[in-house]
Amino acid sequence: MRNRIAAIVMAVILAVYLVLVFERAAMLMATGILVAVIMGVALLVLPLIAAWAIGRELLFGARTEKLVKILDAEGALPVEELPHRASGRPLRDAADEDFPKYKAEVEDAPASWRAWFRLGLAYDASGDRRRARSALRESIRLYRAEQHAKV
Repeated sequence: MRNRIAAIVMAVILAVYLVLVFERAAMLMATGILVAVIMGVALLVLPLIAAWAIGRELLFGARTEKLVKILDAEGALPVEELPHRASGRPLRDAADEDFPKYKAEVEDAPASWRAWFRLGLAYDASGDRRRARSALRESIRLYRAEQHAKV
């Protein structure tokens, strides 16, 4: 819940920022001075890229949260019995020992979004955020394909 509130606050701050920046960009472009026009265009483009990136992350978070709820309702979330640091993160060595089980699950059922999601959680527990996000994205893609096939 805390992460959701933080994301909403960041989105609101970004929206206010975008309004203010667009206003300044319009003022710069209205001068007709070449350098000011270029700066105005840059002020339009860079915040749009930032807004796109934040929107993408919010969508990723919402989709992964949905899949967590589905797996939790099915009782299919991995049971975390790993020892933890004081920060709450699992000890990497213990997570690495648990990892092959989830990798084998994906190899046995490469079209299973559930297997990919559990693999993503295992990567995250092992501290490999890049691969965790990649596996979670694959899980989301497979889930969405499954839903479209049902329609």
